[in-house]
Amino acid sequence: MKTALCAAGIAALTLTSLAGCSSTTTLTYLPDGQAGFAINCSGSDASSNWGECYKRAGVACGAYGYDVISKDVDNGATAGGSLGGLLGANVKNRSMVIRCKQ
Repeated sequence: MKTALCAAGIAALTLTSLAGCSSTTTLTYLPDGQAGFAINCSGSDASSNWGECYKRAGVACGAYGYDVISKDVDNGATAGGSLGGLLGANVKNRSMVIRCKQ
């Protein structure tokens, strides 16, 4: 069952990455050796928020659901811009690690 779960998650992630989403979901292994997913939905645009992270977690695990193993704080900093700091973007760092339920 675990293998099928991972295969389904990888197939779903491949489709979403082809769609051009700015966030990423990567298969990883947790300290206890179980498979999990590292999800990064950092960014400065309105579509990059915690909701996007939870949506990607749902796609990765499907109907099984998931547990959040760790989650970064929502820190931000100004990036880019021009002379004098004009037109800079407030970039938020958002990432979490999840484990699919079985």
